[in-house]
Amino acid sequence: MVNKVNKNFLKTSHFITDLKLCSVRLIDNAKFPWIILVPKRNKVTDITNLNSKDQITLIKEIVFCSNVMKKIFKTTKLNVEKIGNIVPQLHIHIIARKKTDSSWPLSVWVVKGKSYKKTLLESVIKKLGKGLTRKR
Repeated sequence: MVNKVNKNFLKTSHFITDLKLCSVRLIDNAKFPWIILVPKRNKVTDITNLNSKDQITLIKEIVFCSNVMKKIFKTTKLNVEKIGNIVPQLHIHIIARKKTDSSWPLSVWVVKGKSYKKTLLESVIKKLGKGLTRKR
C-alpha cells in the first residue's frame, strides 16, 4: 500500500527518486546536504510498524543512500536520524556533515535554514538522482 507524503514534507523538501521501499526527498536547506527517506507505506510512524521484510529493506536503503551521500558530498561524517517529533510519518534523515559546516558539532536544527537557489537546487537534485539510480 502506497503512502502519501506528509504535507509538511511537500512544503520543505523536493522529490528526488523512488527506491523499492522509500521515496527520497531533498530537504530545502542549502546549508547541509540533507535527504529524507519516507517509506511508501500507510500509517507507519515507527520502524516497528514495518513488517520484517520492509525493515530489512529500509536498513539496506539507508546504507545505500548514506554511501551515495558520502561519495557525492565528499564527507566521512553522516547524521542518520529517525525522530518524528514534528512529523509523525516515518522518515529517516541522512545529513552529510563537515567540521566546517555552520553548526558543527551541534545539531543542524540549531541554525536557521537557507533555501536553495534554483540553479543549485536543480544541480543537487540531478547529482543525487543520478547517484541514487545507479546499480543498487
